[in-house]
Amino acid sequence: MASDSYDEEVASWEDLYNINYVPSDLLLKFRKLIGGYRVGFNFEFYNFQFGEYHTKLVLKPLMPERRWKFIYEPEHGDVRLLTKKIPVTRYLNLQVGIGHSFHFHTTGWKWKLSTCLGGDGISQIRNKSSVSIFPGFDVRIGWKAEYILPEIHGSVGTGESVINMNYGRLHASLDRVEAILTHST
Repeated sequence: MASDSYDEEVASWEDLYNINYVPSDLLLKFRKLIGGYRVGFNFEFYNFQFGEYHTKLVLKPLMPERRWKFIYEPEHGDVRLLTKKIPVTRYLNLQVGIGHSFHFHTTGWKWKLSTCLGGDGISQIRNKSSVSIFPGFDVRIGWKAEYILPEIHGSVGTGESVINMNYGRLHASLDRVEAILTHST
């Protein structure tokens, strides 16, 4: 029988988990509620130590049955119209968009299947959690956890131990932190 890569002897409990508290993406979002729409201006900082950033202008309706959002990225000269995430199954969503690049003079469409269960759907979870600091100021944290569940196994008559245990692993990280300032009229 082949042994798994996590079958080795564990030196300490600290070897079983790794948590990264430093997010790779920081976003500052300014939102203005006008009529039945929300206009947003986003500053998005990626790979913070290298100083990569993008700006976006976002327009979306506030009604519960909203079906679209409009995005303009001035640095890239991109304009996109995206559908909201459409549930296909309990854990699977579909999003479709059409866009135009003014820099490349091209128009095209994209689609994306996504889920909160990333990776193989069993060993990874991605989620966003929001905290309202005070009215008009929210913080949203995007996090990810990859794990291998503990396992007890054994054998008789094969030369292996009667009982073995794989302790499992946990790798968690904060992927993004968003500060959202909303002004309503």
